[in-house]
Amino acid sequence: MELWPGAGTLLLLLLLLLLLLLPTLWFCSPSAKYFFKMAFYNGWILFLAVLAIPVCAVRGRNVENMKILRLMLLHIKYLYGIRVEVRGAHHFPPSQPYVVVSNHQSSLDLLGMMEVLPGRCVPIAKRELLWAGSAGLACWLAGVIFIDRKRTGDAISVMSEVAQTLLTQDVRVWVFPEGTRNHNGSMLPFKRGAFHLAVQAQVPIVPIVMSSYQDFYCKKERRFTSGRCQVRVLPPVPTEGLTPDDVPALADRVRHSMLTVFREISTDGRGGGDYLKKPGGVGEAGL
Repeated sequence: MELWPGAGTLLLLLLLLLLLLLPTLWFCSPSAKYFFKMAFYNGWILFLAVLAIPVCAVRGRNVENMKILRLMLLHIKYLYGIRVEVRGAHHFPPSQPYVVVSNHQSSLDLLGMMEVLPGRCVPIAKRELLWAGSAGLACWLAGVIFIDRKRTGDAISVMSEVAQTLLTQDVRVWVFPEGTRNHNGSMLPFKRGAFHLAVQAQVPIVPIVMSSYQDFYCKKERRFTSGRCQVRVLPPVPTEGLTPDDVPALADRVRHSMLTVFREISTDGRGGGDYLKKPGGVGEAGL
């Protein structure tokens, strides 16, 4: 007589245990809920990329494919109960190339970016994204510009090519000048590549500020709930007549204006809330 259950029975028992455990974790553990939500967020984006690839492949690598990705990603905010409010969209120059610079808080920036992304605009991303499975291939087909930040010479060469592309193909680019995600409810010092690019091409810089996510998302606290995010498009900053010597002052001026707006929209009840008043928040750091 067989005393131990077979492999099929054990697998079924484990599956039933998992089905009972998941709802319990969801309702009883905020940390588990955070990990479930982030896992679904990333997994859903990879799945949508699989659907987008054959559609985008019809054109090949083309910036117009970014419209397809945007259309497929716009609904994600509803799945998470995040309300994205856009103000100042009229500041986008109507018919010329420009460089968008935006603050960078987390992977959730994708939601705000898709909400306000102008036509023929592609992000500049780190080269590692190219190898992110279906998402990397979809981004490549959509014309995303990849830069190896560890190889300065290659990055400078790519930026020079981008400057020519801006002018000859009427393309806009989106850059996160902080260079990496910043979860601390502030803004890191800006790297100057985007500003050199704008000055080299003599095109305007359009600053975009996304309010703090701290009232609904915090990686450190493993917290991810519903909430509001405000996206503010600021007036374009001209670069005509500027030279590389003017870039440091230009970058500092743009960062200062963005940080001022970030503080404003992150404390008006639409994002950030009282976090900025806590020790270590932007209001106390006094950047």
